[in-house]
Amino acid sequence: MFRIGLTGGIAAGKSVAAARLAELGAVVVDHDVLAREAVAPGSVGLAEIVEAFGEGILAPDGSLGRPALGALVFADAAARARLNEIVHPEVRRLSAEREAMAGAADAGAVVVHDIPLLVETGQESHFHLLVVVHTPAEQRVGRLVARRGLTEDAARARVAAQATDEERLAAADVTLDGSGDEDELRAQVDILWQRVAGEVAQEAEADSA
Repeated sequence: MFRIGLTGGIAAGKSVAAARLAELGAVVVDHDVLAREAVAPGSVGLAEIVEAFGEGILAPDGSLGRPALGALVFADAAARARLNEIVHPEVRRLSAEREAMAGAADAGAVVVHDIPLLVETGQESHFHLLVVVHTPAEQRVGRLVARRGLTEDAARARVAAQATDEERLAAADVTLDGSGDEDELRAQVDILWQRVAGEVAQEAEADSA
């Protein structure tokens, strides 16, 4: 099994890269999806979040009220750290389950862990290859305003809540440029996939020798 860690700042283009890797044959483990599973209604994670932040963060149907929680944690570093302490261990457990399933189905699988906060949570050494989709912070702020309808202040707060561009770039084994259009980014992913496929083939050949 070949393990890739994929990350990038909010609105950098990481989702485009992840989707292309899945099209090419990778097993993509989306840690945002796992984070939602970790705090689903009835979960231990949701109960702990309510205990930490109060019932005001619940939606009327009893699920997690993400806008209310997001407004709270993006403006308060201590609150964000507390939320991460609750959610991240459960997400790691779920991701290990998904990876084990992929390995059982195909020992030569390429498993991509799509992790927005990979650098922030100190997981840089957990992968054969760490891939960063990089788009400058100012451009990402513009995308959040234009594409997601955030105010500029809200967009800047979300960008500031993550690692800096410099921190992510320092951790990268491979950097993909997400500042252009989506086709340009997908073309870079295709080149990366050729490299990974070659490394996987070499490993398989060595194992069978």
